Amino acid sequence: MNENNVALEAENNEELVQEEIHYKEMSPVRMVVRRFFRSRLSLFGVIMLAVLFVFSFVGPPIMHLCGYQWDETETDLTGAIKRATYELDVKTTDAEGNEYSVIQFVEEKVDINQYAPLSSSHLLGTDEKGMDVFIRLMYGGRISLTLGFVVVILETIIGIIMGGIAGYFGGKADQIIMRLVDVLNCIPTLPILLIASVVIDSWQVESTMRIYYLMLILTVFGWSGTARMVRGQILYLREQEYIVACEVMGIPVWRRIFKHLIPNIMPQLIVSMTLGLGSIILYESTLSYLGLGIPLPFAAWGTMISASTDPVTMAFYPNLWIPAGILIVIAVLAFNFVGDGLRDAMDPKSKR
Repeated sequence: MNENNVALEAENNEELVQEEIHYKEMSPVRMVVRRFFRSRLSLFGVIMLAVLFVFSFVGPPIMHLCGYQWDETETDLTGAIKRATYELDVKTTDAEGNEYSVIQFVEEKVDINQYAPLSSSHLLGTDEKGMDVFIRLMYGGRISLTLGFVVVILETIIGIIMGGIAGYFGGKADQIIMRLVDVLNCIPTLPILLIASVVIDSWQVESTMRIYYLMLILTVFGWSGTARMVRGQILYLREQEYIVACEVMGIPVWRRIFKHLIPNIMPQLIVSMTLGLGSIILYESTLSYLGLGIPLPFAAWGTMISASTDPVTMAFYPNLWIPAGILIVIAVLAFNFVGDGLRDAMDPKSKR
C-alpha cells in the first residue's frame, strides 16, 4: 500500500509540474491574443474588416475575371437611348400684344445608360454619369481604408517623436511642444479642413494628387492627441528603476527612448491607432460628401453618398447612396470593436 501511495503521489507531482511549466511558457503576446479572440465583438470586428478588405482590394480583379466588364470611371454607353417628355409653359404675345401661354412637348435624348436598374449587367445599377455603382463601391473602399491607415500611421510616428522628446527631456522642449499641442487641440478640425480643401481647389491640384494633400492635412491636425498620450506615459516610465539603470550604464538617449520606453507604451498606441481609424474614415467621408474630398470621376464612399443631396435621387434611387452609407457604418463599427477588444485584452486587470 505504501508503495502504491508513493507511486500515485509521484504521478500527481509530475502532473502538477507539467501544468506549471505549461502555464509559465504562455507568453504575454499569446495571452493578449487569447483574451482578444474570446470576445465575440472583437472577433466580429476582425471578420468585418477582413470582408471589407477583400471586397475593396481583391473584389475588382475577381469581378473582371468573372466577366464583369465595368471599371471605376467607365461610363455605360451601351444602353438604349432614353427619351424624356417635358411640358413647358412658354409665354408668347400675339400681333395685338396680348400675352398667352403655349404648352410644348420636348424630347430629350440621353446617350448614356444612367440610373439603370439592378440587373446582372449592373448589380447595383448605374449613377447619373452612367457608371456602375457596385464596382465604384469597391474602389471607394480602397480610398477610404488606405487613407485611414496611412494617416493613422503618420500621426503615430509624429506623435511618438514629439511626445517622446517632450516627455523625456522636459524643459523648454516640453513647453514648446505642449503649447503647440494645445493650439492644435483648440482649433476646430472640420472648419479648418473645409478651408484647406477650398484652398487646394484654388491651387488647381490634379485629381490624382488630391488624396495626398488630404492625407497631409489630416496628419497635421491629428498627431497632437498621440503626442500628449506618449508624453504622459514617458513621464511615468522614465522614473522607473530600469531606466535609471540604463542611464547609469551609459546607454545613449535615443536607445533608451526607442528601445526601452516606446515598446512599453505600444499597447496604448495600438489601441489608439485602431480607434482613430474610424474617425479618419468619417472625416474623409464628410469632406467627400461636401464635395471637398476625392473629386469625380474617382470613387469614394463619401462622394457616392453626396448624390443624396438631390431629393429625386434620395427618393427614387436609394441604390446610389444607401450601400455606401452601410459600408461606412460597418467600417467604423469594425474598427471600434477591434479597438475595444485590444484595450480589454491588454488590460492586466482583465479577468477574461
